Amino acid sequence: MSTVSDESATRLFGEFCVAGLWPGVGRVMAEKLQAAGISRPDDVTAGRLELVEGVGPKRAARLAAAFTRAQPAYETAGLLTSCRVPARFAGQAVALLGPLAAETLREDPWKLLTLPQIKPEQADWFARQLLAEGATPQDPRRGRALVVHLLNKAARDGHTAAPAAAVLTALGRFGVGDPGSAVVAAIDDGSVLPFEPRPPADAENAEKADEAEEFDEDAEQAEGLVSSSTLLALTQYAIAEEAVAEGLQRLAATAEPLPGTGDPLAAVTDAELDDKQHAAVAAVAEHGVAVLTGGPGTGKSRTVAAVVALASQRGLRVALAAPTGRAAKRLEELAGAPATTLHRLLGAQGQGISRPGADSQGAPDNLFSDGTSFPGGETSTAREGSWVFARGEEWPLDAELVVVDESSMLDVELAAALIEACADGTRLLLVGDPAQLPSIGPGRVLADIIDSGAVPVTELTTLYRQKDGGIIAKLATAVRGGDLPAVSSPEHEVVVVTARGSAEAAHRVTQLVTDSIPRALDIAAEEIQVVTPVHKGPAGTIELNRALKAKLNPGPGEHRGFDPGDRVVAVANHADDGFTNGEVGTVVTADGEGLTISFSGLPVTVPFRLLADLRHGWAITVHRAQGSEWPAVVAVFPSEAGTMLSRPLVYTALTRAQHHLSIVHGAGPALARAVRTIGERPRETRLASLLSESMAELAGD
Repeated sequence: MSTVSDESATRLFGEFCVAGLWPGVGRVMAEKLQAAGISRPDDVTAGRLELVEGVGPKRAARLAAAFTRAQPAYETAGLLTSCRVPARFAGQAVALLGPLAAETLREDPWKLLTLPQIKPEQADWFARQLLAEGATPQDPRRGRALVVHLLNKAARDGHTAAPAAAVLTALGRFGVGDPGSAVVAAIDDGSVLPFEPRPPADAENAEKADEAEEFDEDAEQAEGLVSSSTLLALTQYAIAEEAVAEGLQRLAATAEPLPGTGDPLAAVTDAELDDKQHAAVAAVAEHGVAVLTGGPGTGKSRTVAAVVALASQRGLRVALAAPTGRAAKRLEELAGAPATTLHRLLGAQGQGISRPGADSQGAPDNLFSDGTSFPGGETSTAREGSWVFARGEEWPLDAELVVVDESSMLDVELAAALIEACADGTRLLLVGDPAQLPSIGPGRVLADIIDSGAVPVTELTTLYRQKDGGIIAKLATAVRGGDLPAVSSPEHEVVVVTARGSAEAAHRVTQLVTDSIPRALDIAAEEIQVVTPVHKGPAGTIELNRALKAKLNPGPGEHRGFDPGDRVVAVANHADDGFTNGEVGTVVTADGEGLTISFSGLPVTVPFRLLADLRHGWAITVHRAQGSEWPAVVAVFPSEAGTMLSRPLVYTALTRAQHHLSIVHGAGPALARAVRTIGERPRETRLASLLSESMAELAGD
């Protein structure tokens, strides 16, 4: 007769398998394991696994080895489920807290707040289950965890730092009796660093400014240690911003000007370059770091091609990269040289954290394993996890010129990794459009570099696409300047369709993709991408994808919701598995290992355990479309997107289209008002000031 502990072990094993924590095992395999009598860890041996239907000796050995490697997640799942927290959170806990995650959580249950999708009330619940009467709102561990949680929340909004005053106020709202001590505890823990705004950089204040960056050890416990002007930063982002500033200073100091950069320069570049484009090429030849900006149709691609031609003529090794696969492919075509994604260039080894989603049985994220509601309702969206890059200071890139396109998408950690991987003397050219949406991750790297005045910046403004019609480029240029003009496009390069309400907007989108554009313009549905600001509502990604699948590729979704022929988009980074966040692909085939998906023309096998990080991709958000272009784009602006609309968002949506743009306008006057009045949403960062100071020091030397 089974004991309670046996029943608990069996239940835990089942949840562990279904949650995808055992690589190679999903819901179907979990059922086969149960049928074969494998229901507890002790049952997992290569010999027993060979008895499972469809499992041969080699696969059995792989599964047994994978289970051994997954032991930290199994132990963590056991702790979580004992407190009625879903097992699926165990993988993220191990990724963020390390292989001793279970022990760490026993010592400090509020460390559960490290998981981006966990809310404070959920961590409090876990602590009460684990500590019983020992969990109190004034526990120092709780206050310290809340400080880190608040700064992580700010990071998800793009900030690399936050005013201490705002953090102290928020701590008070969470019932922390001594917010100052909580901040000091987070600083002592090493997870948070404090910074004082620097006074004007004159000789009298220089020494005081340096001293203000560090707390006096003898006064660490003093009342009022954290002033209202103090900035607090998570250590990882503070270090990353400093690495970017120091790295750019290093490259600027160590790159020697190319010989003969006067008249000989013109001989190896496009004769049609205008003065600004010529100046951009010269800046790369003369400086270690340069920035090239401009809107669509201003000749950035032609200028990059000229830079590559110059480098080739001078015998320089060149590396071309972009944040997304589509952007890298476009860069390769335009520059006439191989290009790759930044993650692949840097040799990314994934430790990315999957975004939360429904479990394999369709239960929402806010349920415990026994069905008890997880306090706080829906969980928030997880940010991307950290990465380990093979390339770096110890093994730098084999390139003397590195060109990065779509650099407005660079967050501060990826930028730091890129710059650290550039050896002394390497030239770095950042190409991008700061008028687009900033990076999904924290920071505003390109804008901060431009604002700092620390490196040469060339902005191209002449609109060359006007010669070929260029209605999309003209419209984008107007929006970039804060105007939303009426569109006149006799050749239907741009079409505006008004809609009364989101339901009508959704109907118009489906009609355009499945009928009007293919029929009238001879552009296949496979070359049309829908972008929208929102996930929810009739004109959000969820409902639009449902409607478009029904029309374009109807099927039962028998492979975790997907069928061969479905368009998908990645919502998390898995560079070591062949795809990264935002990449759009098409399902080619399905087999026992997973789905074969074509991303940017390259077949990638996505195992079943990673399918939770895919969504249908006929319609994607504007943020996820950034860095990619399609022959035709349908940009829909429904009424529910009103509060989200901004000039960068609208501009980014419009500039995803290469040859045709349909705008489904359902937001009424809110769209023009947003373009006119709502620019980039401010982000609190330190990079611009750090760069100004670094380059001032370099000039002083």
